[in-house]
This record gives sequence, structure tokens and C-alpha cells, in this order.
Amino acid sequence: MKKYLNKISLNKNSRGIYSLDTSVGCASGMANEHGGCYNDCYAAKSAKLYGYDFTKTVLRSFENEKQRQKIVNQINKISLDFVRIGTSGDPSENWDHAFTVLNQIKNCNKQIVIITRHWTNLTESQLLFLSDINICINTSISALDNPKLMANCLLQYERIKPYCKSILRIVSANFNLNNEIGHKMAKIQLDLFKHKGIIDTVLRVNRSNKFVKEGIINVSESTFLGKKALISKYNKNTYFGKCSTCHEMCGLNVKADKLHPDKKGISKQLKIFKTNVKETH
Repeated sequence: MKKYLNKISLNKNSRGIYSLDTSVGCASGMANEHGGCYNDCYAAKSAKLYGYDFTKTVLRSFENEKQRQKIVNQINKISLDFVRIGTSGDPSENWDHAFTVLNQIKNCNKQIVIITRHWTNLTESQLLFLSDINICINTSISALDNPKLMANCLLQYERIKPYCKSILRIVSANFNLNNEIGHKMAKIQLDLFKHKGIIDTVLRVNRSNKFVKEGIINVSESTFLGKKALISKYNKNTYFGKCSTCHEMCGLNVKADKLHPDKKGISKQLKIFKTNVKETH
């Protein structure tokens, strides 16, 4: 199979999203579940189609200062108000590397949206740096997740709130209430929707998906970007189209819990931390 390049790039997908992935491939997600998240990871299927091994994570960096400046200029000119990290890989597999890239682009005139499953958790010092960057973190979660993963995602979603905008990105499904497991997951899903600062995303699956075969979720055929798609949709009004006409904009236009009231305390901690970093290098 072909290997991903280590050179970072700004890409625009079919939905109109601009992504600057600090890593591509997702070793953690593929190890957690066969076929990736929910046994139907779209990024994994796309990688397989083009001959790439999605089970291996490749970190991506700027080749040199010239390339970094070129991409920053490109980001500044894109039509959307934000650039996304976490489309074809999860930055949480190596937060240190992700923060290196974030520091290199943090002065661009766009907001940064990170989508993550929190395969590894942010450290306290990394949380402090979040308050110094114009960033919104989407914690991707679903009632389909195993209890341990779900609990950690909810914990991280709460941990992030004092430092930057924290959004719960719910991958929802139309659960079959006549199925015992489906009924149980439907209750879990309702609890997820009780949180503040949420967005609802549609689950796309294949007929061979275990949740479909076992009757846990209900599915229907739909058209997505001009192609037929099998989807499980909890809310009939959930947006399912081009990103340029989406109101939520990956949570940027969604109201979320306010930041921790002790902003001065966070700023003081950040200043002390930065001073300590300089003194040790």
C-alpha cells in the first residue's frame, strides 16, 4: 500500500471544508474497532479506495518556512471562517506534534476547529496553551461508543471548557426502539443531547455494518453530494450538505458554556508556564 507523505498540506474536500491535518491515518481508531469508528469510518474507506494504509498514523509537518508561510497565506484567503484539523486523522494521537503546528499557524486570521476522539488526553500545560489560541474543539461522541470511550470523551469535553470553546459533536443515529440494545442506546443518546454546546451529525453506514445487520439502528437511503448514501438520522432537520451553507460551522455559531470565570488566573498560569519553558530551553 502507498505511504502518506510527512509534508503537511491544506486540502479542500467535497463538502467544502479546508483541512490542515497534523496527522493522517488513525492507528488508535482502527485498533479500537474493526473498520474504524462505528465499523464504518469514512476516512478509512476513502484511504482504502486510494490505496493508503489507514491503520498507521503519519505525522505531518511544514517542509520549511517558505511552505509554512504559503499555507498561512492560503488559510487567510479561504472562503470559510475557519480551518479544520482532524479530518483524515486525529491530532490527539500526538498532541505535542499538533501543538507544534498550531503554534506555527495561530496568527492566521481564521479560527481553528479541532475534531478529536481524545485517544490521548490533553495535559494541563497543553490546556493552558489552548487559552492562547483562537480555537474550538469538537469532541466527537456517540451512543454507539463503548462506555469507557464515551466517559472519557465527556470528561475531556468538560475539562476543555475553561480554556477554549468546547463543543460536543454527537454522531447520532435513529435507534430501533424494538431492539433491546437499540432501546438502551436511544436513552444514552437522549442524555448526550441534554448537554450544552452540541452539534448533531448524521451517521453514514454500509448495509454490512453490524449495527444495521443486528437491527440496532434504522437506516434509509438518501442523496449526499449527488451520490446515494445509506444514513441513520435521529433528527430529520439535521443538516446534511455543503459546509458553506451550514449554520453551525462545526460549532463556531453554536452557544456553549461560558469560559471559567477565573480568566485572570488562567492568564497568570499561562504566563508562568511560558516563562518556565523559556528558562528550560
